[in-house]
Parts: sequence; C-alpha cells; structure tokens
Amino acid sequence: MKRILVADDDRTTRLWLSQILRAEKFAVSTASDGRAAWKQLQKKKFDLVLLDVWMPRMNGLEVLAAMRGMKSHPKVIVLTSDDTPGTLLSSIREQAHHHVTKPIGRDELVSLVRESLAKKTRVPPIEVISARPEWVELLVPCSLEAAERLETFLMQLDTGLPEDVRFAVGQAFHELLMNAIEWGGKLDPKRRVRISHLRAKRMLLYRIADPGSGFRFTDLDHAAIAHSDEPTKHGQIREQKGLRPGGFGLLLVKANVDELLYNEAQNEVVFVKYLD
Repeated sequence: MKRILVADDDRTTRLWLSQILRAEKFAVSTASDGRAAWKQLQKKKFDLVLLDVWMPRMNGLEVLAAMRGMKSHPKVIVLTSDDTPGTLLSSIREQAHHHVTKPIGRDELVSLVRESLAKKTRVPPIEVISARPEWVELLVPCSLEAAERLETFLMQLDTGLPEDVRFAVGQAFHELLMNAIEWGGKLDPKRRVRISHLRAKRMLLYRIADPGSGFRFTDLDHAAIAHSDEPTKHGQIREQKGLRPGGFGLLLVKANVDELLYNEAQNEVVFVKYLD
C-alpha cells in the first residue's frame, strides 16, 4: 500500500484530502505544520507528500529544501493558494514534482496522485539559473518526464495571459521543446536543454538551446514544412523511413507565434508572441 503524507495547516483541507486518499486505498498520515511534517519524513518512509507552502514553524519550501539532503525522498506535489511566480519557481528549484494551485477538484487530485506514484524513473533535477518572474532560465534534462514537468510549471507562469494566447504559446513551446529533447538531446537525461522565458509588457519570448549539433531545413524532407506546396508528401517519406506519423510541428509553431528565429547551427531557437 502506498504511503502518503498530507501536510497542510488548514484543518478542513487536511481532512478533505485525507478522506479522499483513504477512500482510494492509500495509507495516509497528516501534519498540521512544516516541522511536524519534517519529523515524520525523518522517521517514516513515504511514497508521496502533498505539501502546502505557507505553514507555521517551517514552511513548505523549507521542508522541500531539507528533503534534498535525504538519501532517498518521496515525490512532492506542492498544493498552495499562492500562485505567484516566486513561489512557483522556488518549487522548481527545490525539485517539487508538481505545483498545483488551490482549490483542486477531487478527480484532478486523484488523477495527479496516481500519475505521480506510477512514474518510477528518477531523472536529474531541473536546474534554475534565473528565477526572476520577468526572466526565467532553466537547465532541463533531456527526458520526456522532465519535459512534462517543465510544461506544467511554465503553463502556470502564463496564467495571466488570454486563453487563446496561452494555447498558442503552449503548443509552440511543446513542439520546439520536444524537438530539442528528442533530436538535439537524444533523450539522454545526462544532457541538458537550456530554456529562457522572458516576459515584457508587450511580448513573451522563449529561447530554447539544445546540446545537439543542429540541423538544416533542407534535410527535413520528413517534415510538412519542407513541402508547403504538397502538404501530404512528407507522410509518404515518413512511412518509407519507418517514422511515426506526424511532421507538422514546425508548421504549427509558425502558425502560432509572431517571430521564429534560429541561430546559424540551428540548435538554438527563439520565438516571440506579441501581447498587443
């Protein structure tokens, strides 16, 4: 039976979370402040911690920082009503598995807990280079799990944007990030992709630099962007090469952003979305 620690200073929230998780057949312990949570973590082995940020005696971020010194520690889902960029980025820096803004629905909670527990892989942490809200810079391991975690975090950084802008930016970022991790980083977690997220008054800018040697557009005969006059031709080429269906990524990116720029080697890309 999986063991979960629920640490939240709000008694009603703590009881609600515990009841839901026990109904799902998890073994649940609780703590009403950070120091009590830390003591339990030192004495017992847990598979997952649901951790509030602003608790008395020792806040959730301090608990996270203390956990980094443990030889083996559980995954952590940060649950908080504080959705400011500073708190979000601190969660990333301290290696939280997920960061969720309260309130959270029952089905979403259960799904997130089961998903987090199901993942067995341990990848190197996402490293925070800059944590200023207007300039976020990260080093991300080239793994699909790290990419998924990063997208979850960065989507929350853009919560103040109109929904259509968030969708366009999210889709463009996903395509370029996956290209960088899969093709540039060869899905090797020891290699890193450097991500920059810059937010100005009238624009949003992303820069993605991968560890690969780059590419040439003339070599992308398996991508739709190389056949703008025959949009289905690349599908035949992908089939001949034994590649999975797809190849529309760069076309989607160009349709969703206002500027798309590559360096000479084409292992670094910048895209801009204007906010006016």
